[in-house]
Amino acid sequence: MGKNDRLLSLLGLARRAGRLFLGSDAVREAARRGGCPLILLAADLSPHTVRTVRAAAEGKKVKILLLHATMDEIGCAIGKRTGVLAINDIGFATTLLALSAED
Repeated sequence: MGKNDRLLSLLGLARRAGRLFLGSDAVREAARRGGCPLILLAADLSPHTVRTVRAAAEGKKVKILLLHATMDEIGCAIGKRTGVLAINDIGFATTLLALSAED
């Protein structure tokens, strides 16, 4: 199982645990309120959406991670097609960041 597969599998687990915000509106609102330590962006997300999400997270203690997965791949993993996700649990966020940093 590759790094990307493990990351997507962990996202599926976070979804089932109720630890995800899905969609750019929900994620931007969570970032503004400081309710998420990590935002995840799909590889095929539009540049406009990337800019708006980054702007919402600016100045907050929110990390942004660009995934090497498309919206369709994320959709298969979590059961809903989306390109913007936020983790609202520090444990999941830490694990995802560590997994993404592996070589």
